[in-house]
Amino acid sequence: MEPVRKMVVVSALALAAAVAPPVTAEAATAPAVISPAATVGDPAPIPSLNAPPGENGELIQTFVETVKYGKHRRQKMDVWWQESTQRRPGVFIIHGGWWSQGDKTGIEGIAHEYATLGYAVFNINYRLSGDAAWPAQRIDALSAIAAARRNAARWSFDPDNYVVIGFSAGGHIATAVGTYKNGRPGLKGVVGMSPVISPLTAYDDGKNSPNPRKRRLRKAAITLAGGCKPKGGCARVWASMEVPWHASRGDAPMLTFHSEDEFVPPSHSELLQEQLRRVGVEMTVRTVPGNAHSTGLYRIPEVAESVQRWIAEKLGQASSTSSTALL
Repeated sequence: MEPVRKMVVVSALALAAAVAPPVTAEAATAPAVISPAATVGDPAPIPSLNAPPGENGELIQTFVETVKYGKHRRQKMDVWWQESTQRRPGVFIIHGGWWSQGDKTGIEGIAHEYATLGYAVFNINYRLSGDAAWPAQRIDALSAIAAARRNAARWSFDPDNYVVIGFSAGGHIATAVGTYKNGRPGLKGVVGMSPVISPLTAYDDGKNSPNPRKRRLRKAAITLAGGCKPKGGCARVWASMEVPWHASRGDAPMLTFHSEDEFVPPSHSELLQEQLRRVGVEMTVRTVPGNAHSTGLYRIPEVAESVQRWIAEKLGQASSTSSTALL
């Protein structure tokens, strides 16, 4: 049975004159095969305002559907795409939430933004730490990517040209994907917004900290490890969680943002940056004043524009944002 699609039709002539709206939003060892009958519901679709226009002003159709990439109830992703003979670069998005909560619906606005820029967008849910301990979350992200690549024709997606964006705990998963083995096929870049790149740092920083969020992050890291502390007999799990320890020459270039005073400090990214530099991989770490975290940090217009330009460069696309220099 074919999936039920929702679509929006937009005139390509109108698209040619449109200006992108301002930013407003907030291994896979045996990846599952997506079944065409796996549609479980669609978010409200929104027209693609900056998609490359078709010839002679023909109508452009934007579709959104939710598909399963595995058997667990959390193994689903929303896919935003346009029917086209042109394969479009992809953007995979991973939500945050202490590894124990959160949902892809919380970042639909960001998925929408990248769909309006003409990308094929995959907004991923994954098993939370209450469902399964690490590395289930990395496996799920890799499985979703592998499933999307196998079904690339279905979504007019270029499987050899995509990036991954992660927020907070989702930034940990995204960077873990970027450093998995010696690079992933087609992965051209990883973006982390307040990424918890070093659970060991979070564990140490949260001990007796006056900051309740740092104490909570320490507990969340222990839960992610299956309830085991670093010296509690599960050193291999903590080693697997520690992204900087997995840097290798074939890894994807990375861009991360932190606020100067947030509870996930820039030192997380700096640890990975040092390891990637040693193997010759580009990583840029940006900081901004204040304590905004994750999607709150992304909502700062200059930050979102910088991320979008960086992604456009890595994917070989003309940026539709302003020409303001990176922060």
